[in-house]
Amino acid sequence: MTYAQLLNDCAPATNLVAENLARPNFDEIEIQSHWFAGHFSCEHTANHGQKIRIISPGEWNRGAGPDFLAASVEIDGEIHSGPIELDLDSRSWELHGHRESPFFDDVILHIVLTESGPTFFTRTSNDRDVPRIVLAPNEVNTALSLPRLTQALARPGRCLNPLAQLSEENITSLLKEAAIYRAQQKAHRFKQTSSLHGFSQALWESFAAAMGFSANRLPMRLLAQRLPAKKLNTFSPEDREAIIFGTAGFLSPTLHETAPPESQEWLEDLWTRWWKRRDQFEFPENRTPGWSTRATRPGNHPHRRVAALATAAAQWRSLSTLAKQDPPFTKFTSAISDLNDPFWDRHHTLKSAQTENTIKLVGKSRLTEFLINTLYPLNIEHWDAYAKVRADAPNQKVKRCSERLFGSLTLAKPHLKFAWQHQALLQIYQDFCLEDLSDCSDCPFPEQLSTWTHD
Repeated sequence: MTYAQLLNDCAPATNLVAENLARPNFDEIEIQSHWFAGHFSCEHTANHGQKIRIISPGEWNRGAGPDFLAASVEIDGEIHSGPIELDLDSRSWELHGHRESPFFDDVILHIVLTESGPTFFTRTSNDRDVPRIVLAPNEVNTALSLPRLTQALARPGRCLNPLAQLSEENITSLLKEAAIYRAQQKAHRFKQTSSLHGFSQALWESFAAAMGFSANRLPMRLLAQRLPAKKLNTFSPEDREAIIFGTAGFLSPTLHETAPPESQEWLEDLWTRWWKRRDQFEFPENRTPGWSTRATRPGNHPHRRVAALATAAAQWRSLSTLAKQDPPFTKFTSAISDLNDPFWDRHHTLKSAQTENTIKLVGKSRLTEFLINTLYPLNIEHWDAYAKVRADAPNQKVKRCSERLFGSLTLAKPHLKFAWQHQALLQIYQDFCLEDLSDCSDCPFPEQLSTWTHD
């Protein structure tokens, strides 16, 4: 059996589509823990009279953005899937700036303990009115009498027991097939872009996306589409740098005034060069990439990610050639790792002070992500080379998949050693956990596991 066959067999059954509180000493995290555990009723009436039924409370988000992800809610008979925000007071939505943040544009439900009156709205940046419910005080009192729960990222699914009964050989076979399937999908999307714009440009866009991490993946790809490497290389190195930072929206006529003295002349020159060419490259005001710096380490700041792109552009023709070599892509990896720039070797941002030690423009984890998401999928016939790539520490998504499928990160640990295993878990989670709006109860995957055999 292949993973694609398993998906096909499951397809027909898969649905695609606080007043008068008894104890004052509680915080938002504690209420979130009880929401995650299902300690509140499923039936509610929203602020505008909508009938709300909670199908799935979602998965606990420890990063930036809404408190719960991938929730499923029925609103007036229509099922919606997306994030949920939970606040102690209805005022928090506006006071915390959620209305202006694109991170909250997809929120499907706002949960509060106290309603502060009609003057406080739950609206997104595109002026969508988000339904709001108030948790019943008696239910909150009851929940607060229970032990505070740990912040598990996801609740174990029904597939926990069937997976535990599979032999190690069959689990490995399942994960391998899922990883290959995921790689084939990535390769297909890359080849679609390549057929329209050429291999070099498709690679350029994929590289840019990898440099952006999850928070800035889209803005980086948009920048690479706006500024093809071939076009950038028609300009001098100085103009090229000004164009890419200007197009990204990072330059201003006064930027140099608040920068360290050693950077002021360089920044002023960047602006002057950009000002002459801005009409050719500037994004329309309503289409400017939305950069995120929330929960971003200094070394991963968007300025440095764009700097890596600008530096790579100068060598893109040779890098594209190296990328066509067979795995493990030793020469390509070495060339990317050696990328450097006199300024960015010692600075985190355009205005930051000089660091004591040098900083690599492209770290090992970014490079590995690019290889796993682009080059290995294009060369999946070289499975043995792919299978040897060690995984970094699991990110939040992989941890969430692990808890959902295996019950805990500890139980999943034997299947988290290699990058392909992470990819496999992400694919299974995407195909079943995120697509099944019933929150597991009608998902066909647990039953199908009993039929899985190693070929």
